[in-house]
Amino acid sequence: MAFETLTYRVEDRKAYLTLNRPERLNAINDVMPREIRQAVELANEDDAVRVIVVRGEGRSFCAGYDLKQFAEDDAEGRWNQGPVWDPVKDYRVMKRNTDDFFSLWRSLKPTVCQVQGHAIAGGSDIALSCDVLIMATDARIGYPPARVWGCPTTAMWVYRVGAQRAKRMLLTGDTIDGATAAEWGLALEAVEPGRLEAAVEALADRMAGVPTNQLVMQKLMINQAYDNMGLSGTQTLATLFDGITRHSPEGRWFREFAERDGFHEAVAYRDSGQVIPDGGGPLPEHKDPRRSS
Repeated sequence: MAFETLTYRVEDRKAYLTLNRPERLNAINDVMPREIRQAVELANEDDAVRVIVVRGEGRSFCAGYDLKQFAEDDAEGRWNQGPVWDPVKDYRVMKRNTDDFFSLWRSLKPTVCQVQGHAIAGGSDIALSCDVLIMATDARIGYPPARVWGCPTTAMWVYRVGAQRAKRMLLTGDTIDGATAAEWGLALEAVEPGRLEAAVEALADRMAGVPTNQLVMQKLMINQAYDNMGLSGTQTLATLFDGITRHSPEGRWFREFAERDGFHEAVAYRDSGQVIPDGGGPLPEHKDPRRSS
């Protein structure tokens, strides 16, 4: 199977699914979610594969959704529908993406994620949909759109780190480094960047020595515990909330800010920690020196 946004190969009982848009820091376009699912299905159907390794080409794992496509060039109005918002249309698109990402969690075969650089916003959704996450100590993970214009649709933060730390992350939109992620249990391990690939290979090889039947049964048993905790219902709520955040007064304020000054400037303001007004309010009049140029 030929892929547009990722590469796929099989070697030594491992399938390597590598996001391959390095010029955009592997940002998610409208093709990538579907191709992730297709690659996962390919690996699950291949008796030569026991483990799936998920990686990103270049200096970053995934920098989130490609805002140039989904925001600046949103000709079909999927992310910004104008004055009248159709929540079902929005939910249909985002639920499909969420299910595509979550094919990594639902995969019968284990998935190991290797994170360098960034796993931000939608990139963190992909990473946290994997069974095991190994990060470089200097990599960053987080969901900055929690400040305005987003809600993590896979809803995995609370299941990974518990309510208090999930609130710490999603009520601020902050990011943390790999070392902190490992300390919190968000990542299994954080290693120096030069050792990242070797650490992932060592774990994947260890898993790949276990018979497929055993891997599948152990994973299904563990996943069932999360299903019993209401994971599916939480994701439904999160996906609906994601659409609301992009069409709330504050979400429309952010969109207007981006249309006036560009998304780079709007994101820089959002992430700077400055106050985002309730109800939107007037746009900032002048560029703040704390924001990037």
